[in-house]
Amino acid sequence: MNETVSKAMKVTIERAALLRALGHVHRVVERRTTIPILANVLIDARDRTLTLKATDLDLEITEKAPAEVGQAGGATLPAHTLYDIVRKLPEGAQVSLDGSGEAGQLTLRSGRSRFNLSTLPESDFPDVTSGEFSHSFSLAPADLKRLIEKTQFAISNEETRYYLNGIYIHAMEVEGQLMLRAVATDGHRLARLELPAPEGCAGMPGVILPRKAVQEVQRLIEDAQGEVLVELSTNKMRFSFGDALLTTKLIDGTFPDYGRVIPAGNDKRLTVERDVFAKAVDRVSTISSERGRAVKLALTEGKLVLSVTNPDQGSAVEEIEADYDGAPLDVGFNARYLLDITQQLDSDTALFKLADPGSPTLIQDRDGASALYVLMPMRV
Repeated sequence: MNETVSKAMKVTIERAALLRALGHVHRVVERRTTIPILANVLIDARDRTLTLKATDLDLEITEKAPAEVGQAGGATLPAHTLYDIVRKLPEGAQVSLDGSGEAGQLTLRSGRSRFNLSTLPESDFPDVTSGEFSHSFSLAPADLKRLIEKTQFAISNEETRYYLNGIYIHAMEVEGQLMLRAVATDGHRLARLELPAPEGCAGMPGVILPRKAVQEVQRLIEDAQGEVLVELSTNKMRFSFGDALLTTKLIDGTFPDYGRVIPAGNDKRLTVERDVFAKAVDRVSTISSERGRAVKLALTEGKLVLSVTNPDQGSAVEEIEADYDGAPLDVGFNARYLLDITQQLDSDTALFKLADPGSPTLIQDRDGASALYVLMPMRV
């Protein structure tokens, strides 16, 4: 598009439709950027549709909204400013965008309000979506939500281990059935969720979906209507949510062989009521130091004693009923990590499979559950 077309753009759209689309795309835009065009949202009006696009060069979101197009054209506008203006307009308002005035300016009118906004040429706007996708499949929004929600809390924040800064999504055969798996770990805990692989997953490359893309996918799922189309290649992934399209670069790294840290021979089984256990952990950990946050679990037949000792504050002890008939065992865990995992469990009970105080512990709703969690112990 040349600038003469851009300047002539005239479009009218309902505030609610524009706000919804801007709400999705403006979050991608970094508040501080050294590249001016990346602070802007690209808007393009044609065929009774206004298309908005924003990117940070790694992630791009495009969204379409119905509009009355008087004159086709495009422009780029400051994303956060535009979002704030539209957010503050009254409900039910009509918004008109007119690029027929001064060059480098676009006029936004709504009711008695008028804003002249500076634009940058849309020809400068980067395109990060080029390239082919080798595999595609469809997922129900509820399945995609589970894959992400049940694993994302375990994503590592350590930038030096960049290959752990996302969710590893891959297909693998389990007992003769192809499963789609999502795995995240930070080295202290691991989360794995699997579900029957939809058609199109066979032979797909294992990919690491970055944290920021994970967060945006989570938000877009909430408004998803119908199946979500997922397309991927070795370096890009795209999610189609009806009117919204998210394309992201993938983390270029090798996810570790997580299967080696999932214990297979843990023979001590502890079953507790999930809520009772979580509330007890939360209560006794009130006294733990921020740095340590270790809670000790003392297992004996039929009961579990949770305790925390903090040299500066004192100690706390709580006993709860438990289903355990193994040899007595004392083991320590990070209280925050225990709470994170119990929060993800769907049933009323939590099953712990333990070996000894120095080995990883397996946590599930029940045997054979689709979600599985591994937690490394702490010294107590």
